[in-house]
Amino acid sequence: MVRISGWIENALGMSPDLQGKLLITLLALMLVALIRYLILRLAFRKSEDVRLRYRLRKTATYIAFAIAVMAIGWIWFEGFYALSTYLGLVSAALTIALQTPIVNLAGWAFILWRRPFEVGDRIEIGSNRGDVIDQRIFMFTLIEIGNWVDADQSTGRIIHVPNGKVFSEPIANYSKGFQYIWDEIGVLVTFESDWMKAKRILLDIASRHAEHLSEAAEQRLREAAQKFMIFYAKLTPTVYTSVKDSGVMLTLRFLCEPRRRRGRQEAIWEDILKAFAECDDIDFAYPTQRFYNNLTEGKPGAGAKGAG
Repeated sequence: MVRISGWIENALGMSPDLQGKLLITLLALMLVALIRYLILRLAFRKSEDVRLRYRLRKTATYIAFAIAVMAIGWIWFEGFYALSTYLGLVSAALTIALQTPIVNLAGWAFILWRRPFEVGDRIEIGSNRGDVIDQRIFMFTLIEIGNWVDADQSTGRIIHVPNGKVFSEPIANYSKGFQYIWDEIGVLVTFESDWMKAKRILLDIASRHAEHLSEAAEQRLREAAQKFMIFYAKLTPTVYTSVKDSGVMLTLRFLCEPRRRRGRQEAIWEDILKAFAECDDIDFAYPTQRFYNNLTEGKPGAGAKGAG
């Protein structure tokens, strides 16, 4: 061992004291990594929950990193004063040279403290939407939804978002709080259609598909109201009436689980198409051109009077 130390000193110019510190540092890092591995292995044997395993792995990594930094400080800087100086110098250097990573680190601390979202939540931050699949010290990762894909289905792209964005971009969470979203389907029928009958049909279809969510949503609403100022007077499906250039717009509004939005819309639209196909007094409206003769087509009291 002495010969090896002497050879290293002659070849690389490392003093025995420096060699000893390097060796102790390497052993300390290996010990921390081994302890982390054993703890995770023991914990994973007791639980098959993917979410719990992910959190345990992340927590163990953060704690191991902190212990490794402290251990290296104690090895290379003797005494409390020297360690404090070391940490102070490191902090000053990081503040000056690594402003953006420090903001991201602060964002990571904010995410852990305030929990605006967690792994598994569906969120929108700035122009990016997706499901959170990973959280790290400097960034979190989304699997994108929307964009060129209709509704809220996945595009398959992975988006890495710096944690500092939580301070500069608004965050919308589909999964926390109320845990339901309101969705709308607009159905345009011609002015000549029996729009009141169409409205009854739409309300019946919406009730079949979304009425059962109202009771669950009411319970979620009571829970969310303890933390947020959320209030809805009506949670059951409804249909609103308005007039557009091409006809009467019937807007179907209903509650929906965020991840089932497209499937719910598909089922509702299929029922609408089937129901309207059986009615000879209801037609869908779309932009068309027609000639209107007020003398023959207008109402008697509102029609223009013919000459003579």
